[in-house]
Amino acid sequence: MLLRMVIAVCLSISVAAAIQSQPQKREIISHDFTNNRQNAAPEEPVVKGSQRQSRNRTRYTSKPPRPYRLASSAMANVTDSDPASIKQLGLTIWRLRPVSVNDQGPKLSVIVNGASSERVPERTEADTKFQKGDHVRLSIESPHPGYLYVVNREMFADGTTGSATLIYPWAGMFRGENRVQAGRVIDIPAQDDNPSYFTANPTRPDQIAELLTFIVTKTPLNLPLSNETVQISDAQMAQWEKRWRAQNERFELEGGAGETWTKQEQQAARRVRPRRLTRDDPAPQTIYRVTASNRLAFLVNVRLSYK
Repeated sequence: MLLRMVIAVCLSISVAAAIQSQPQKREIISHDFTNNRQNAAPEEPVVKGSQRQSRNRTRYTSKPPRPYRLASSAMANVTDSDPASIKQLGLTIWRLRPVSVNDQGPKLSVIVNGASSERVPERTEADTKFQKGDHVRLSIESPHPGYLYVVNREMFADGTTGSATLIYPWAGMFRGENRVQAGRVIDIPAQDDNPSYFTANPTRPDQIAELLTFIVTKTPLNLPLSNETVQISDAQMAQWEKRWRAQNERFELEGGAGETWTKQEQQAARRVRPRRLTRDDPAPQTIYRVTASNRLAFLVNVRLSYK
């Protein structure tokens, strides 16, 4: 009897230890990101005959939150940090595909073999591998007010990177506007740019990715904006990385990959009179949660990989 009890206790301890050692499934929901957006517009009162029902019957819509799964390694300091130090960056990477008969949403024109053709922006996860010739767009949103800067570098198989190029903002923007806030979406390239998309085109056989650096600052950076290519020195990039880069976790919207561009997302990224996304409008495909130890800025590196 005593031997059986000892064996039973040992087994229970082993099972408990095994359960604790298993990785915990971590999720967030879309409301974790969209909470700072404004509420959806109230529904119109119902009309009965010639009498409108009382305004106090008007209510806000409230769509259920959508889950995000952890798509990167869990970082203890991100999980355990003071909530005030956690910053978020929303990113949707769109790949443009040919139009199908069931597509009802907005579309973009692209040039294929010298001729104009319509394409549908479709969500992809951040670890998608792109093929040469793919047309790609970026949509960025921050629930925290600030100023957005995006730098691109080529990444090669040996781990080295090419020269750093500032791809956002640029001098031709409306008053140099690069402010971000909850519900405001920034499209890169902009919808009225020509072309309004990037074309995947590795410059060398050993290029494996484009390395995009997203920086959100509390105040504007003193950078020489131009309509031409603006190079960022290696020393400047190293300084930004040292000051503002922190550990982060990547979350992907469950079932979001393959969903297409909505009218709300199109309108929110217009340069002229954009509308703000509400809590009921689509959330980004990818959310980065960052432990921002520096209150002046935070930095996130994202790899767009090639097949």
